[in-house]
Amino acid sequence: MRLTYIKTSAVMTMREMARNRFALILLFTIPVLFFTLVSLTMGDNLVAFKLASISEETIVEVSAQKQSLIFIGVAAVGLLTSFLAMNLIQKDSDVNRRLILCGYRPSELIFAKLVVLLCVVVLISCYVGAILMLFFRPENFPFVILGFALAGFVHSCYGLLVGAIVRREMEGILLIVLLVNIDSGWLQNPIFYAEAQNKTLIRFLPAYFPSQASIVSAFTDYGISNPIVGSIIYGSGLLLISLAIYFWRMKIKKSSESFVQ
Repeated sequence: MRLTYIKTSAVMTMREMARNRFALILLFTIPVLFFTLVSLTMGDNLVAFKLASISEETIVEVSAQKQSLIFIGVAAVGLLTSFLAMNLIQKDSDVNRRLILCGYRPSELIFAKLVVLLCVVVLISCYVGAILMLFFRPENFPFVILGFALAGFVHSCYGLLVGAIVRREMEGILLIVLLVNIDSGWLQNPIFYAEAQNKTLIRFLPAYFPSQASIVSAFTDYGISNPIVGSIIYGSGLLLISLAIYFWRMKIKKSSESFVQ
């Protein structure tokens, strides 16, 4: 890969994102809205739940509001990053094909998008963590941010996969909303998990490891090495599949357009 091409593509991608002011407004207002709603609707009554990534016997008792703030923070990061990743893959696909015909390599284009995406994931994670500090201070704040970032990584890889498979935006939005709503927004709630009949299914969902990393770090001093490794493996698997599909589609398009010319 040629660094000059990657740098140029990354800069153009960031400029294109900066032009979409409405999307930028949503990126900064959605987490605020989520946290505000939790603060207004959840009480300070104590709730007990199990830390599944530590052991089934490890139980913590914390404020329902604080637990919900961590839980909704993971969901907010996952929702935003998955939409962003899908948009990066789907948008300007015709332009990308022309760039390939003009000498760019698919690997250079996708690598530039990944660089931009990872930068935005880190930015969103830090921003959501900063808002969280307005409500309470977690036990291990840096690792809570890391948990948010892992949620962003896994969900952005899922968004890339959706964008690589689905051609139209409506279908992609439905697939993302469906997964994030069921997974991050429901099943990964530690209170629900404690009473779930099929915990194995929940553990195979994308948000499991990032949620555990954030929750464990927020309320205990236990290590989170297993959730970190699990998140990286899960996200990398989704990433490899999405890249394989993307390269295949770009190769097919390039071959067909070259034949037409």
